[in-house]
Amino acid sequence: MELEDIPCIHEIDILSFSLPWPEKSFRFELTENPSTLALLVEIVPKDSTPIVIGMSIVWIIDDEAHIATIAIHPGYRGNGYGKSLLAETLRQSIQRGAHLATLEVRESNLIAQQMYHAFGFAVDGKRPHYYLDNNEDAIIMTVNQLGSQYLAGLDKVLT
Repeated sequence: MELEDIPCIHEIDILSFSLPWPEKSFRFELTENPSTLALLVEIVPKDSTPIVIGMSIVWIIDDEAHIATIAIHPGYRGNGYGKSLLAETLRQSIQRGAHLATLEVRESNLIAQQMYHAFGFAVDGKRPHYYLDNNEDAIIMTVNQLGSQYLAGLDKVLT
């Protein structure tokens, strides 16, 4: 992910979340936060330029990967791009030394929770009234024991 991708990823964030990050937060992650792993998903239509359709921002701190945000443009959901992005996010996190990954997800976002469960994430707690727009709880999900054995199993999740 590069600075010139910020308008596209910000648009995806706005379309995906009721509390999107401001553009300056993405700029900070790309230029000032040494813990950030930033990935994007591009598709290349025939005879066209690449289109950014997804992104993830992860903070690698010690042996933990905290997935701060991950989203696919609504027009491209349901085609496996989210699974591919999550798999690559976890692969690169493991390569950077992560042994566990965490994230928060809205209690009402059952589709995302189902995908996270497929990747081995389990409910690890709850943050009451976490989301300020409607006071919805956040579900904390964690996957432990990331490593070579976990990497080997990622392909099974994608099929």
